[in-house]
Amino acid sequence: MDFLPSFGSFGLTIAAFVVALSVIVAVHEYGHYIVGRWTGIKADVFSVGFGPILFKRTDRHGTQWQVAALPFGGYVKFRGDANAASAGADTEAMNAMSAADRRQTMHGAPLWARAATVAAGPIFNFILAFLIFTGFALTSGVATEEARIGAVVDAPESVELLQENDLVLEVDGTPVNSLAEFVALAEGPTERYTIERDGQRMVVDAAGAIIPSIGNVTLLSAAGDAGIEPGDYVVSVAGVPIDDFNDIRPLVDASGGDPIEIGLWRAGETLTVTLEPRMTGTPTPDGGFEDRFLIGIGASLFFEPYTEPRGLGGAITAGAQSVVESLRQNLRGIGAIITGQIGTCNLQGVIRIAEVSGEAAERGPDYFISIIAGLSLMIGLVNLLPIPVLDGGHLVFHAYEAIARRPPSEKAMRMMMSVGLTLLLSLMVFALLNDLFC
Repeated sequence: MDFLPSFGSFGLTIAAFVVALSVIVAVHEYGHYIVGRWTGIKADVFSVGFGPILFKRTDRHGTQWQVAALPFGGYVKFRGDANAASAGADTEAMNAMSAADRRQTMHGAPLWARAATVAAGPIFNFILAFLIFTGFALTSGVATEEARIGAVVDAPESVELLQENDLVLEVDGTPVNSLAEFVALAEGPTERYTIERDGQRMVVDAAGAIIPSIGNVTLLSAAGDAGIEPGDYVVSVAGVPIDDFNDIRPLVDASGGDPIEIGLWRAGETLTVTLEPRMTGTPTPDGGFEDRFLIGIGASLFFEPYTEPRGLGGAITAGAQSVVESLRQNLRGIGAIITGQIGTCNLQGVIRIAEVSGEAAERGPDYFISIIAGLSLMIGLVNLLPIPVLDGGHLVFHAYEAIARRPPSEKAMRMMMSVGLTLLLSLMVFALLNDLFC
């Protein structure tokens, strides 16, 4: 069990996890609350956390807003609910109400109002992610279409690179009309370029677009644990010199998970780290998944493309595309685990989520906010699973009621909620064991 040493700063990990989870839960529950209010359903309690109440106040609508001591979830208790899970009605209280008062309860409201209120929690999680992705797109800008070189990364002196502001006209004699064409054509370790530099046309030999410089390091990866950083230049893997980033993967695969040495160049210094590749579920080009030994690094172009401000419309489109793609990847990952394409060790629990939150916080605000977006999507998606006690289970009950013209019986509801709770707790325990032993 080696999970404890990887926590780094334990206090930061806990704080980051609590902040991330509290934000996501508050947004999720606010979705339930506000849509319930819009549809005429009143809430008695809005709680972030469980257990002893640390802070509370009652607003003019009669809702008690509170923060509780155990920050591992939250709930909205609507009027007429027997409990925080809205699993059943408080029959005694409901019988004492007038027809108008019953309409303001979750169980006395029309089916459409109940279904909208239930669905709003996960939808608000998706909206949170969308707003974060849109914000990033709005502030980071968009790469220009032309193949013009922006800021150049650090590389050893022996590696010849194009210079900032060079405009690439041809790659090995093939005309280049866009940045995408340039990256696609400049695949080799060295290429012959026709460029425009300071107003003059010239031919130079330099490195290809994708050099063995590390663009990103995956959270909780072997590379991250070994101290590898974005911007490091890979010189060798297992003693084999590296000229092309694509040469790294076959050498990692060949390790079979055994310790492997990575030679690096960092800001003029050379260093060697030893790490053990980890079996990880990885997307394949055909849309599936497979388990591979990975060290957790991503490639980098040798330059940053020129960017221009992105308008609000473009940022909104980019944000929506990011949400759709992330949801698609999550669904594919869940399907790959269920069908056995990848191992169940890819199912992570609360310990790994806490570690990811802590490491993201250490890397800076942008990383941490992006993790909140990813976790919000995941929690929204999980809540839509058709498991009783989850929002998806409630929506299944509502669908049954719409078809059968009556809700499930109290006995059936109690039985299904018990089964759902058992299944959910089993999954949580299984994921926790994965965190400890995988």
